[in-house]
Amino acid sequence: MNAPFTPPSHAPATAANLAALPMIEKWISFSSVSRDSNLSLIDWTRELLESQGVHCELTHDDSGRKANLWATLPAENGETKVGGIVLSGHTDVVPVDGQPWDTDPFTATLVGDKLFGRGVTDMKGFGATALWLVPELLKRKLKRPVHLAFSYDEEVGCIGVRRMIAMMVDKGYRPAGCIVGEPTGMQVVIAHKGKHGYKTSVRGHEAHSSLTPLGVNAVEVACEFVTKLKTMARRLAAEGPFDPLFDVPYTTVHTGVIQGGTALNIIPRDCEIAWEIRHHHLDSPLTLFNEAKEFADSLIPAMQAVAPETGITHRQTSVLPGFATDAASEIAQISFRCAEVDGASQAVKVSFGTEAALFHQVGVPTIVCGPGHIAQAHQPNEWVTLDQLAWCERFMRRLADELCVN
Repeated sequence: MNAPFTPPSHAPATAANLAALPMIEKWISFSSVSRDSNLSLIDWTRELLESQGVHCELTHDDSGRKANLWATLPAENGETKVGGIVLSGHTDVVPVDGQPWDTDPFTATLVGDKLFGRGVTDMKGFGATALWLVPELLKRKLKRPVHLAFSYDEEVGCIGVRRMIAMMVDKGYRPAGCIVGEPTGMQVVIAHKGKHGYKTSVRGHEAHSSLTPLGVNAVEVACEFVTKLKTMARRLAAEGPFDPLFDVPYTTVHTGVIQGGTALNIIPRDCEIAWEIRHHHLDSPLTLFNEAKEFADSLIPAMQAVAPETGITHRQTSVLPGFATDAASEIAQISFRCAEVDGASQAVKVSFGTEAALFHQVGVPTIVCGPGHIAQAHQPNEWVTLDQLAWCERFMRRLADELCVN
């Protein structure tokens, strides 16, 4: 596990000294749940930026109900495409349905030293603070371009940002670095794991439950497969390989959903298992998948001896690559200074995935750093401390010092 982290010492933050708080409150007021449109937030943000003379480009989804926003603040010399820094964040949030909230989730509510609301941590706190910084960057004049990249549908597979990155590449933008503001407690994350998701389908053979030898119980076969996955997970936890910089230092295998059966007195014909591998660079997800598949294949002969139409199939449902950025890279070094941390000795790696890997794939060195903690994300009564938001504000002010002429 990562070594204990000591944040820089500052006077406790208050609502009165958080300059970005009104912008955060405004963004929280847009209920941009992934299943719904985010255009009200995007249109409001675009109008605000364009009123300050900032050029914005939108890329929509196929329905036209959602959009990414790419905004460019040019360098003093007029450069807009080469050598810039991207500040990236998603505008969508997860649903609040069925969650026991004590406050209105779409009204930022201050209680003590915590701000409550859907998205305050994941991740409108960062995006709104980046937006708040724009007048400062324009006033002080930039040595290099700055791009704001606000995407849709990150929570359902990093969907929107893929179109925005494709637009970025097609139009010749070549940023020198990217900062993704997912919640890291303002620690600088230089790597995260990759994720491979799968759905395994078991086709059994129905029979009356009093005649079990005549049927092939898909649920029981699926449970044998899940047991194999758990055995793999225990082995990886015990034997590694390990990378101690990760919050979970080994590759994990996890079963998320199992569905099958229709009635107690019917031997179930079908069962499906949704499962995933979250891997670091020391493990091959393909090797682990093949191990699981070989075990599943070993179950099929006994199944087909009872009913030839039975079997087990697998389908990959998602792939999010991992990424790793050199701690000595320019974007990492800038981020260490802005976050007020002691360089590479406090760089960390995390197990959750972000759009950082997708920027990294097209050659943009990327780090992840944002206010709040992933443990609060997606929860009822999602919250972030004022100290974390103040730290993010200081980060942005220091970034202005790094990027501006005066």
